[in-house]
Amino acid sequence: SKYVPPNQIASLSSQEDHKADDSFNYKSFFSTVGLSSKTPDQIKKVFGILDQDKSGFIEEEELQLFLKNFSSSARVLTSAETKAFLAAGDTDGDG
Repeated sequence: SKYVPPNQIASLSSQEDHKADDSFNYKSFFSTVGLSSKTPDQIKKVFGILDQDKSGFIEEEELQLFLKNFSSSARVLTSAETKAFLAAGDTDGDG
């Protein structure tokens, strides 16, 4: 299992190649941070960070701020990036 420390995630989320609109590739980001090798508890912790209002769902508005959760200098995801990201993670189709 590949461990990526939080400071490295912050570095990834604010890199120049993610600064341009519609340049964020969630697949390469998750591959780099090794998300597929995380335990269910680790995934729940990430979910808790993203679920800012603690509703049990990650709304589009929360997901737009995804990169900013790791680095305050990161940009907000575009609408297209957010929709693609949300669709990739919405395995049960509940939005």
